[in-house]
Amino acid sequence: MAIPCWFMRGGTSRGPFFRATDLPSDPGARDAVLLSVMGSPDPRQIDGLGGAAPLTSKVGIVGLSDRADADLDFRFAQLQPASDAVDTTANCGNMLAAVVPFAVESGLLAPHGDTTTARVHTLNTGLTAEITVATPRDETGPGRHVAYAGDTHIDGVPGTAAPVTVNFLDTAGSVCATLLPTGRTRDRVTVEGVGTIEVTCIDNGQPLVIIDAADLGRTGAESVAALNADTELRGRLEALRLACGALMGLGDVTNKNYPKMTLVAPGTHGGTISTRSFIPHVCHESIGVLAAVTVATACLLDGTVAHAKATHANAARAADNAAPATITVSVSVEHPAGEFSVELGLEPGAGEGEPPRVTRSALVRTARLIMAGDVLVPGHLYPGHLHATSPEEPQR
Repeated sequence: MAIPCWFMRGGTSRGPFFRATDLPSDPGARDAVLLSVMGSPDPRQIDGLGGAAPLTSKVGIVGLSDRADADLDFRFAQLQPASDAVDTTANCGNMLAAVVPFAVESGLLAPHGDTTTARVHTLNTGLTAEITVATPRDETGPGRHVAYAGDTHIDGVPGTAAPVTVNFLDTAGSVCATLLPTGRTRDRVTVEGVGTIEVTCIDNGQPLVIIDAADLGRTGAESVAALNADTELRGRLEALRLACGALMGLGDVTNKNYPKMTLVAPGTHGGTISTRSFIPHVCHESIGVLAAVTVATACLLDGTVAHAKATHANAARAADNAAPATITVSVSVEHPAGEFSVELGLEPGAGEGEPPRVTRSALVRTARLIMAGDVLVPGHLYPGHLHATSPEEPQR
């Protein structure tokens, strides 16, 4: 069975993108198709498009939105190479960067001008983002196309490309009930075999457990390979993750891809803070977009583990002329592949002692279309499916 597919890189992640109307509407049937497409479960994903790592075992599903405040709906699916689970509960900000380029390439969205901006509603967690991409005129005709070539470099991706601007709108409590799901900026968690560790449980787009690397006997500057080979550390992190998941109101997170465990240390290359993030059992080669937003937020909240380790967190504060009560703060989050800058818009808390509210998170990513065509899956997974070559709904 042939299903139209666009293979995209979004930020430091990549995977196949599909129009929602080209996949089964039943979640179970859809997930069976996605497992076949990616070649899971198999550590090498040898019989599919997966890249044998969590960062390359991701899928994007996009359709036109029926919401008045959005143009597109985006469903993100996280698969694991050796697992038959398909997780559609969390977000991926890197894959989100490829949504608007994909929508134009697949005919869901018509380019509007030299740049095209669309509002994307994420079905996984309900957050909305405004995404802008370059769509210059074709050299040989009146049409427009997505520009992928440019001078923007993001750490973790070789070379340069055209910028994709992502502006998140109010991401607090994306999966958890609130920004600080325990109601505190810092918790002391006691776990057998681990001891008592101070952590910050926070969700500003991605549920994270932030830990001072030194409290686990690490520097926070270790390589990805060293951390992935550190079975003692990974065992302690998983025990903490299970305990903190319950503490954050997430229930039993044994088979969930969140919360992400993030080790922090002072920045060593001029950044605000240094990170090593696990997704959830493998160290990230860089850091996820929404994980970076959440770490950056924690750097600005008095009392968090990240705030205690952050340097220069207030250096870029500037008044927002459009809203005198709002300040804009730039935070540089270091990661194994380099650095990730996040710009946050903050408003004062509602009452005395209340933490500030993040109203906006802005950042720049890049994306690229790698392949467009059909992906083949066994016919029994999608009986009666007709090969679609154009959207079933009009462009926007």
